[in-house]
Amino acid sequence: MTVKFEDVLIESLPYIREFSESVMVIKVGGNAMLNPEKTTTIMESIIQDIVLLHFVGINPIIVHGGGPEITEKMEKMGKQPKFVGGLRVTDDDTLEIATMVLVGNINTKMVSLINKHGGKGVGLNGLDANLIMAHKKKNPKIIVDGNEEDIDIGWVGETEIINPRLLKMMIENNYIPVVSPVAVDKKGQMLNINADTVAGDMAAALGAKKLIMMTDIPGVLRDVKDKESRISKITLSEIDGLIKDEVITSGMIPKIRGAEVAVKSGVEGVHIINGSTPHSLLLELFTNTGVGTMIYDDKSE
Repeated sequence: MTVKFEDVLIESLPYIREFSESVMVIKVGGNAMLNPEKTTTIMESIIQDIVLLHFVGINPIIVHGGGPEITEKMEKMGKQPKFVGGLRVTDDDTLEIATMVLVGNINTKMVSLINKHGGKGVGLNGLDANLIMAHKKKNPKIIVDGNEEDIDIGWVGETEIINPRLLKMMIENNYIPVVSPVAVDKKGQMLNINADTVAGDMAAALGAKKLIMMTDIPGVLRDVKDKESRISKITLSEIDGLIKDEVITSGMIPKIRGAEVAVKSGVEGVHIINGSTPHSLLLELFTNTGVGTMIYDDKSE
């Protein structure tokens, strides 16, 4: 059966009406663009979709990561990346490289693409007007040879305050903010924060209607080797059990915890989708079936 274009438009109408004038935080990660030969095409497709959201009355705010790009740059400079619990160990050199990649490279490219497609992009990071205030994250404990040890993960931050005033001012003036997850503490020390965490905290602070997390898999999978094992919906009460059962592991944990913070703070739903699938953002938001995993509060049903 052939799907008619006009049918797709009609199906999207109630969603466009519902979402009009709402704020949506969209986290675009490096993991959504792992294929270097297609990175530019994928990024441009994502930005086109976001600009379209803007022109149908939605207020998008982009938070971007850049993990693969940071890792690539570190390796080129002879530095081996290390991770603990899905978080990058960030010493002085790593922080400098991460800032260079996030603020100086990825952010400017995304702003340029927004402008190219008719939007008005503005690049921001957590230091701008103290947008993201943070403190150094407590060192995690791991088991080494049967003994529990602290692991110093360096200049990795944990959000204290999101100051949404600047973002609201940008939205009111018809701009699309693009935020790098670099923060500052009370002493002026820069900190690198996981972009999924920042996106969740920002969605909560803004009272966003939706938080969209774009990655390289079609949502949460019961079996990571089987992309057909996607879980379409997860309630807050199911999260701890899925982590305990190791269905949710590694880099997916910060995404889910960020989603949890956002939903508990009033965000209607968090959607984890495959950003490398063409127009997955539009399909998730404007069709009845969706293409990813939605996290929501079962108590609201």
